[in-house]
Amino acid sequence: MKKLLTFAAGLVFASGMAHAAGQHAGGHGNSDGHHAMMAVGEPGEAGKVSRNVDVVMRETDDGEMIFEPSALDVRQGETIRFRVHNRGELEHEFVLDDHHGVMEHKALMERFPEMEHDDPNSVRLDSGKRGEVIWKFTNSGTFEFACLIPGHYDSGMKGELTVTESQANN
Repeated sequence: MKKLLTFAAGLVFASGMAHAAGQHAGGHGNSDGHHAMMAVGEPGEAGKVSRNVDVVMRETDDGEMIFEPSALDVRQGETIRFRVHNRGELEHEFVLDDHHGVMEHKALMERFPEMEHDDPNSVRLDSGKRGEVIWKFTNSGTFEFACLIPGHYDSGMKGELTVTESQANN
């Protein structure tokens, strides 16, 4: 019985830690495990990817931190697989959101730089690693992609994402 109580207490503690570490900035997830739609869109399904877009994260010799490409254009309704490669020497992340969401996330990361998070609109990668974000763009407009590790955004690690209205919506 004592082992069972210890196990149960461990599960309660672990689930509380996972919740505290996982979602942030108001969280993008709902309590039922489904992710809410954001201004920039919603998590995409791998089987519905329209195209792949390669994104490189790195530092320059003069200390600037950059994304290549630095601007992206997609069409409303597209589901994009962002194949993200960290070719820099430092850890970087790729986060999709509107400007307000990026600024909110940036402020939170400045307060809690070691925060762990697992949001479908982002991927955090160590040097040399690859990852992906699959995203469906449901709204037209101008959005951002950014690295919100403290100091990186301010060192230039941000880009503009333009979602143009699809022909079907005209």
